[in-house]
Amino acid sequence: MNTTALFRTFRAAGALRSEASTAERQSRDPAATAWRRTWQFIRQEPLVHFCVLAGLIFAADAWLHPPAKNDHVIVVTKALRQSFIDGFSEDHDLVPSADDLRKMTDSWIASEILYREGKAAGVDRGDQMIRDRIAYKLQLLIFDQAQVARPTRPQLEAWFAENHGRFDEPERVGFYLTPATDEATARQQLQEILSQHEDSDLQQKTRAILGRPVQSIGPAFGNDFRDALLAAPLNQWVVLHSKEGWHVVRLDSHRPGKLARLDDVVDDASRIWHDDAVRKRAWEAVNRLKAAYTVRVEQ
Repeated sequence: MNTTALFRTFRAAGALRSEASTAERQSRDPAATAWRRTWQFIRQEPLVHFCVLAGLIFAADAWLHPPAKNDHVIVVTKALRQSFIDGFSEDHDLVPSADDLRKMTDSWIASEILYREGKAAGVDRGDQMIRDRIAYKLQLLIFDQAQVARPTRPQLEAWFAENHGRFDEPERVGFYLTPATDEATARQQLQEILSQHEDSDLQQKTRAILGRPVQSIGPAFGNDFRDALLAAPLNQWVVLHSKEGWHVVRLDSHRPGKLARLDDVVDDASRIWHDDAVRKRAWEAVNRLKAAYTVRVEQ
């Protein structure tokens, strides 16, 4: 036997052993055999390749060009119908009839149609009222989603230490004030008042200012007027100068301020703390939305 014949004999024997080994593994694992045959079919069948490629193309096109939303479809949901019923019951204290419900539904549908048509026509552009109403509605949604737990006692105490001025009882005064005029006229009016001979016109125009916080007097009348008023004797008419002019004034009451204690206002403090926390969280949400915008301020 020559070398070539010997090589062919060994190769045939190896192929037989390989086929025997493969047949033995396939007999032990039928699932692997089925999967192998399927994969070979997928690799070798051009029709399968075409279907897969077409599917990828259609998927990519659907992702890049999604179908336009059908604005001519109006859905009256169960929740919406229930809101009609709840609103009717709240206003009229009874359950709406089928005719009442139909009228409310028809009214809402008409309103929705007009809204969509108006928006499509662009009538909302440049309308400050519509802009404000939409912004306000979104603001309410943001506030509703800003959930904040009740404050702990340490949280409330720390907040109250910084905000106790919102609960303190301010220093207050009550006084009578004649209309502003020149100094000579004011001094003559003072003499008339002291002698109880002032005319009825002056009596009618004299204002009674009761329980006015002292901190608000300076901005309204001037700091010099405030200081002179606080130094004036009670129940005695005097002439004082404000930033408006000269007045005849009588200080009737002067009540000092009082620092608030947390335990005395804990319910109000908790409510205001909660409102502040919700407002802060809502502003954070707005600022996150703002981060997606570029704001340009024209000069």
